[in-house]
Amino acid sequence: MRRIALLFSVLCLLLAGCGRTTGQIPSDPPQGSSAADQAPQETASGTAQPEILPDDEIPDSSKPSGSSQPADAEIDQDAALALAMENAGVPEKDAYNVKVERDRENDIPIFQVEFETQYGDYDFEIAIADGTIIGADYEVDEEWLDRLGGSPVTLEEAKQVVQSKVPGSSAENVRMREESGDGRGRFEGELFHDGVKYEFEIDPKTGIIFDWNADLRE
Repeated sequence: MRRIALLFSVLCLLLAGCGRTTGQIPSDPPQGSSAADQAPQETASGTAQPEILPDDEIPDSSKPSGSSQPADAEIDQDAALALAMENAGVPEKDAYNVKVERDRENDIPIFQVEFETQYGDYDFEIAIADGTIIGADYEVDEEWLDRLGGSPVTLEEAKQVVQSKVPGSSAENVRMREESGDGRGRFEGELFHDGVKYEFEIDPKTGIIFDWNADLRE
């Protein structure tokens, strides 16, 4: 009996030892998941990881200053030429001997725009920074006035024609008088706006500005 009891005790000890393990091999992560999916959301110190926001949700105060649009809004040569032709009322097809060059006027970087037409020569000075016309000089040959067409204008309507050529100006600030010494008649006047003095002559029969000068004044 004692031998049987001893064998029984040894068998119990062996069974108890088989239930113990000295370590576990980590199981593979579930299919479809990655190590990043299994990563804890908190650091070892217990602090949550910062949230990464899309660019359009980042507060303005947190965005780097370089993310704003560049301050450079300069016009190019094509834009300068288009502005000059629009201001002069000259169709592109009528212009030839076109020249657009960088220059400076009163320490202002400009495009010097020059072109010719059958009815007159045109010269413009346009600020590169914003497209402001700070200088202009042209004269239309009077023999072309009727051929270019147009509609008769009164003195008050002629003031509005001038005002429309100078953005931001007011027709009330246009000083104009009627002259009739040469038989055909004309409106002569001047306007001072935003540091530029404009002098002009308008044909009453067609409403065409046939003499125009703009000069930046210090």
